[in-house]
Amino acid sequence: MTTIRTRFAPSPTGLLHIGNARAALFNFLFARHHGGQFLLRIEDTDRERSTQQAVDVIFAGLEWMGITPDEEPVFQSTREARHREVALELLEKGLAYKCYCTPEELKQMREDATKNGLPPRYNGLWRDRDPADAPQGAPYAIRIKAPREGEAIIDDLVQGEVRVANVELDDMIILRSDGTPTYQHAVVVDDHDMAITHVIRGDDHLTNTFRQAMIYRAMGWDLPRFGHLPLIHGPDGAKLSKRHGAQSVVEFRDMGYLPEALCNYLLRLGWGHGDAEILSREEQIKLFDIDGVGRAPSRMDYAKLDHINAVWLRQADDVRLSDDVMERLKKVDGVTVDETTRARVLSLMPGLKERARTLVELTENAAFLGRHVPLPMNAKAEKLLTPEGRALLGELARDLAVVDPFTPENIDAALRAFAERGEHKLGQVAQPLRAAVTGSNSSPGIDATLHALGRDETLARIGAVLHG
Repeated sequence: MTTIRTRFAPSPTGLLHIGNARAALFNFLFARHHGGQFLLRIEDTDRERSTQQAVDVIFAGLEWMGITPDEEPVFQSTREARHREVALELLEKGLAYKCYCTPEELKQMREDATKNGLPPRYNGLWRDRDPADAPQGAPYAIRIKAPREGEAIIDDLVQGEVRVANVELDDMIILRSDGTPTYQHAVVVDDHDMAITHVIRGDDHLTNTFRQAMIYRAMGWDLPRFGHLPLIHGPDGAKLSKRHGAQSVVEFRDMGYLPEALCNYLLRLGWGHGDAEILSREEQIKLFDIDGVGRAPSRMDYAKLDHINAVWLRQADDVRLSDDVMERLKKVDGVTVDETTRARVLSLMPGLKERARTLVELTENAAFLGRHVPLPMNAKAEKLLTPEGRALLGELARDLAVVDPFTPENIDAALRAFAERGEHKLGQVAQPLRAAVTGSNSSPGIDATLHALGRDETLARIGAVLHG
């Protein structure tokens, strides 16, 4: 039985787009589900636009998402000799030919075709021309001979059967006059040599598939199975763009989404399997198959992503979240990032993560733990610190000073006893206290919050409000 081999083949010309990330995820899960192998190829033949920085971004993005190839990455630019070898083999077999057209001639062909209501493309001038007519020493490109009759059929794993009349295909260039291969040619040679059995990519490549199939058939190679994924649109149904929000993996990471959540969301974006919304990586591998992918474009739903991320945050390890928050706090003005702050963040993390949708929100909610008095106060906190509220804090501070040990249980007992003794509702006591020690009107449970700060810091913050 043939081992299934899939690949992700990005061009290193920019950030790792969310649509490409989903294609990588689907290829990875499909291979794992079938006990196959997932490969990575960097298509860096566009020398002007390809950068090492973009390569690094791709590697980092895939690693962050937990998508690891089973073999060393292949760089397409290192395989140009092989690409030329195949082009020359097609030339020798008479399945390709030399084209001596100048740029000016090609431009004129396109203009003439447009005037006649035809697609602006090459007209086959050198296809059957006598080689003796070739200009002496002139540069030439190598073009493949496209079939002129019949139709090409692709049985697509997502789109179903797709047909194109062969007259719609032109004699495309496979080797440029400078000896470099075109994208269409290099992709086919690399996929064949890498023994790729399934090509799963965006449906914007569907037209390319028919052009690439010409090379497979001319070489007598078996075609891989193709699956063309519908594109991701914005919430309004238009093509996803900057105006909709984040588009790249780096942006989503920086906005505070966990890789598990982003992968979980991308998987369910266009793939369905019952009502299960939250799936672990093991469950994803077990359940995913290409036949569950729909044909219609998916709409990006940022609120849904927030919800899924909140679920994953609540399940995440407290130490891991604290490490991330501490890194993010380094960029927040007025916050001291040290072991004391870290201990406070870790102590309060169980409560903090219940209230946040992203790591950015988590960081914002944790920032008070590393601030010094006097604390900045939001407007709602200021309103809670009325003269009556401050008077309560003055009395309460004396009770808190003798709580020993300063545990959440003992703190809660002291607050309840204070409220009962003064015939106050617990909220009347807790709210001004929360404002004084956090600078906000909301936080995790007040007993856990005071415990995270410690007795001395709690009393110092109350004192700053009373005497500031």
